[in-house]
Amino acid sequence: MNSLSLMTALPMVAAESTKVGNPWVNIGIFGLFVGVTLIVVLKASANNKTAADYYAGGRSFTGTQNGTAIAGDYLSAASFLGIVGAIAVNGYDGFLYSIGFLVAWLVALLLVAELLRNTGKFTMADVLSFRLRQRPVRIAAAVSTLAVCVFYLLAQMAGAGALVSLLLGIDDRLGQSMVIVVVGALMIVYVLIGGMKGTTWVQIIKACLLIAGAFIMTILVLAIYGFNFSALLGAAVESAGTPDILNPGLAYGKTNASKLDFISLALALVLGTAGLPHVLMRFYTVPTAKEARKSVVWAIWLIGGFYLFTLVLGYGAGALIGKEKIMAAPGGVNSAAPLLAYELGGALLLGIISAVAFATILAVVAGLTITAAASFAHDVYASVIAKGKSTPEKEMKVARRTVIVIGVFAILGGIGAQGQNVAFLVALAFAVAASANLPTILYSLFWKKFTTQGAVWSMVGGLGSAVVLIIFSPVMSGLPTSMIQGVDFSFFPLANPGIVSIPLAFILGWLGSVLDKNSEDRDKAAEMEVRSLTGVGAEKAVDH
Repeated sequence: MNSLSLMTALPMVAAESTKVGNPWVNIGIFGLFVGVTLIVVLKASANNKTAADYYAGGRSFTGTQNGTAIAGDYLSAASFLGIVGAIAVNGYDGFLYSIGFLVAWLVALLLVAELLRNTGKFTMADVLSFRLRQRPVRIAAAVSTLAVCVFYLLAQMAGAGALVSLLLGIDDRLGQSMVIVVVGALMIVYVLIGGMKGTTWVQIIKACLLIAGAFIMTILVLAIYGFNFSALLGAAVESAGTPDILNPGLAYGKTNASKLDFISLALALVLGTAGLPHVLMRFYTVPTAKEARKSVVWAIWLIGGFYLFTLVLGYGAGALIGKEKIMAAPGGVNSAAPLLAYELGGALLLGIISAVAFATILAVVAGLTITAAASFAHDVYASVIAKGKSTPEKEMKVARRTVIVIGVFAILGGIGAQGQNVAFLVALAFAVAASANLPTILYSLFWKKFTTQGAVWSMVGGLGSAVVLIIFSPVMSGLPTSMIQGVDFSFFPLANPGIVSIPLAFILGWLGSVLDKNSEDRDKAAEMEVRSLTGVGAEKAVDH
């Protein structure tokens, strides 16, 4: 199996769908969730008076609340549907995704969270432009932020349409397109009305539902095997017909290229999280750096617990459903979790899990949209176009208009991406985040001699190399699973560019700074160091 196909829950839509469960139950439960969250969003929006309210929720969330929202933002459809399916089909190698996604948070906790909260205001570019020249840095940061968000958005939107074939029994392309329109419209409403406050509460509710749903399914699976994990693994081996499902190397390790691909993917996963704009933006929604650190610790516990559940659910799906049945279902590897839910609890549990899957996509998409809107309104419009002369009210108007534009673009892109191998979009988002954003953030925070030229070289070089290598990789052409069939213009052998583009971005950042004849303001660098480490002068919470 192509390693990228496990990255996200974005299945290829089968020609014919088998209806599982009762579509009306699924729609009813999903409708209930939408109704409750809309009420929450309307209540949360009552205090949206300033730009800080709209972008950062007034910095009024506690570490625990923000940590739960981070888990809600981070645990996308990929985490639930993709990883459960990956473990069911590829066993140990599928679980490597869980490990990569979780370990990434240690990088975010130790290197980024607290320093970023102290230094920034609303977006990643605030940190970069603190001591570097505003215009070039903000434009480069906005471009990389929008690139990551757009790839993530297209993936989630297309995933919403594809999931429907299994969960609601809608087979035709028009029906799935309508679902994408509905999800997109809801997302626009959530973000327009609620801003970061409303989005955060949607993410908190969704995180609780997703973790609770996974926990209930885990208990039900373990109960079948007398709460004996060894018996569960034995049943999974028996169903798979080979003990290889418990050993490394089923998906990776068969060739030298696949081993290298695994290292490349691991690099992108572990380093990409600390550069994901929609994750970084969550650090600004708390009042202090201490709360930002607490947020990440809380998120690590929730995300870690969830990924342990995926181990039981993955092997449970392998044992109770079987690889053949999973791969034959609409959505293929990504149908493992819904099929397991139906096996364990019939139409009701499937309805709940399907609603949670939709809620997952909705919450992640809302988080991405507000990040992209903030990046354009705050970094491009307010700082570059208006040259710092814009008012917060005008900036919020631009942000809201941007939300509508991004929402429409995401709907059209999601409809267009149906039936495509959109899994590569999420892998590219991680690779771009790790290549374009992380080196620049780390250099800005930890290297006094870092310059504007180094920042621009690193971001543009990281973004450009990641995109070019993916275009000329087997993901695009040359394989039966490639996006473009019938041609082969690939020359890069790996599916993920991380192993090349991430080191290249670090080298370009260093080289650009060393060769730059313009020195940056040393006083600003010293001020940034003190502020990032102590929090003196950091943005305060909004007092209503």
